[in-house]
Amino acid sequence: MTAVRPVAAPAAASNPAAPATLEVRNLRTHFFTRAGTLPAVDDVSFTLERGKILGLVGESGSGKSVTGFSIMGLVDAPGRVVGGQVLFQGRDLTQLAPRELRKLQGNRIAMIFQDPMMTLNPVLRVDVQMIETVRAHNKMSKSQARELARDTLGMMGIPSPEERLLAYPHQLSGGMRQRVAIAIAMLHRPDLIIADEPTTALDVTIQAQILSEVQKLAQQHGTSLIWITHDLSVVAGLADEVAVMYAGRIVEHGKVDDVLDRPQHPYTVGLIDSLPSNNQRGQRLRQIPGMTPNLLNLPAGCAFAARCARATAQCGQAPAITDVLPGHQVRCFHPTIQLREVAA
Repeated sequence: MTAVRPVAAPAAASNPAAPATLEVRNLRTHFFTRAGTLPAVDDVSFTLERGKILGLVGESGSGKSVTGFSIMGLVDAPGRVVGGQVLFQGRDLTQLAPRELRKLQGNRIAMIFQDPMMTLNPVLRVDVQMIETVRAHNKMSKSQARELARDTLGMMGIPSPEERLLAYPHQLSGGMRQRVAIAIAMLHRPDLIIADEPTTALDVTIQAQILSEVQKLAQQHGTSLIWITHDLSVVAGLADEVAVMYAGRIVEHGKVDDVLDRPQHPYTVGLIDSLPSNNQRGQRLRQIPGMTPNLLNLPAGCAFAARCARATAQCGQAPAITDVLPGHQVRCFHPTIQLREVAA
């Protein structure tokens, strides 16, 4: 797989004694419906260090967005976090009172939604919303907050930022609204940003500019980032690590180069093979056979077994996620490295 990688500056130095920005331990989020209990997130664990970027990848319905909402404490009924821990700088967010959690949300932790209108109030001008956001967490005058808002809009590549501050959301294009929403998330230079496919509606030029600014934020301010997407090419050029989700679980996790260049789980292999490549012009794109399983009726063993060419009787059991290479985990009884060893 080929991807253009920007030259990265050294990440911000971290204190080795300080806790990780985020540590998710055995997170489980269920939705309780009339049809039954739907395990949208099941036993998800990962650690995100200061200034690092994690790409969370999967198809629609894989649980990646619900994972982000669970970390933020934004899961609405009939959903509920039913187990696990979400440690932000050592504090378990799942145990905080709503008031304490709100102090962190939008300040030290920010989320960028796929739909910008989940951030923007349609009846308020952009400047009012951005100034209120700044002053809710910082002691600034209105003029100082306005200057910060204008500068942040400019950082997002928004032309004539002073004019955009005076606009209402309905007066902006969809792509412009998304850039404003991203700018709002970046106002406080938060310690953690969770971005749920925020650049899907943007053209490639603006997308590249925003990805560049996101990397600068990580490198210069030590901001950690979870970038939720279905687009592996974005992850290849942006992230330090990648976690691949399927049916509510992480099935592969490791450094981005290791996972994309040496995928171990057959689902990850299928995702990469389905991407267009300059090396395979004129050839049909490969597809992963079958359909994703119904989360209300998951098989007892590996959720991918029915679609997998490697499946054996052993896959009727649930595989644990294990290290197959240093820092490279996979939830599979038959990882690629094992097949190569057998062939050798």
